[in-house]
Amino acid sequence: MSGRRLFFLTHPEVVVDPAVPVPRWHLKDSGIAKLRCFAAGGELASVTDIWASTECKAIEAAGILAGALGLGIRVREDLGENDRSATGFLPPAEFEAMADAFFARPEESVRGWERAVDAQARILAATRAVASASPGPGDILVVAHGAVGALLRGRLLDVPISRALDQPRQGCWFALALPEWRLLDAAWRVLPD
Repeated sequence: MSGRRLFFLTHPEVVVDPAVPVPRWHLKDSGIAKLRCFAAGGELASVTDIWASTECKAIEAAGILAGALGLGIRVREDLGENDRSATGFLPPAEFEAMADAFFARPEESVRGWERAVDAQARILAATRAVASASPGPGDILVVAHGAVGALLRGRLLDVPISRALDQPRQGCWFALALPEWRLLDAAWRVLPD
């Protein structure tokens, strides 16, 4: 496993539809274009294993990149975003306030949302399981979501859970070295426009 990398990518922009459950939202055309541009850039040329959460937007993003690389994808439910089903869709301002509370009070289930400490433990275990199930020798790509990506970054940096670790926008990524589980990127990298 020495010298391998694990890329963690968040899906880009989605079509927000309050009438559709959030896990079934699809990518916007602009998000699809960003993924195609990223695939053409060659950063993922050494990837041999691609994983995604079971949410449509993550599967679609992984599928675009897998198609460009001539690979298939595998899915895991535990790569999913923090469970927000207790509230369902929230208007943007209310969602942002809830996200702030989710990160600020990680030991609490804010309005029924999955606790941040639990989501962090889950995403760490899921990415470790992915690494174990990907024999290599190439790199691994995980396509998932922003909040759990922020939680994973915090755990790898060994710092408290904080929204300051969140991605600057949808469609970001970072890489880590395996088997050391050491972040290679000081900050989130943004998909090209």
